[in-house]
Amino acid sequence: MNLIFALAVNKENKFERRHFGDADKFLIYKQGNDKIVLESEENNIFKLMDEVHEHGSKKKGQAIIDFLQKKDVNVLVSMQFGKNIKLINKPFIPVKISEEYPDEIIKVLTKHIHWIKDEWDRNKLNHKLFIINSGILKVSIDKSNK
Repeated sequence: MNLIFALAVNKENKFERRHFGDADKFLIYKQGNDKIVLESEENNIFKLMDEVHEHGSKKKGQAIIDFLQKKDVNVLVSMQFGKNIKLINKPFIPVKISEEYPDEIIKVLTKHIHWIKDEWDRNKLNHKLFIINSGILKVSIDKSNK
């Protein structure tokens, strides 16, 4: 099975220290033939949804989940995740990164794709959070992971 990734970036296609749902757009990458390649760019039309009433609203989180599930996304990549990480780790594998440029992260993801595929195959719900700094780390999601 090939994985599909959604990278949360700004208008200049760079990662920023903001929650996944606050990104300007999502870069959709597909894994196949030992490569991860860009498939499309999707504007985040949900960015300001319900933010007046509640930052990190479940309504906004669920709208993004529904949108990305229709695109068959398996993995979400961002510098930060908010409290909705407890919603998104059910249908997706969250990956928290520290690099600014998607190309750098794609190289690391390609190198460690077997770990992410293993997580997808083993856990159908409540996926672990992957943290990529200089290496890769997989941790359970609880109240301390924000």
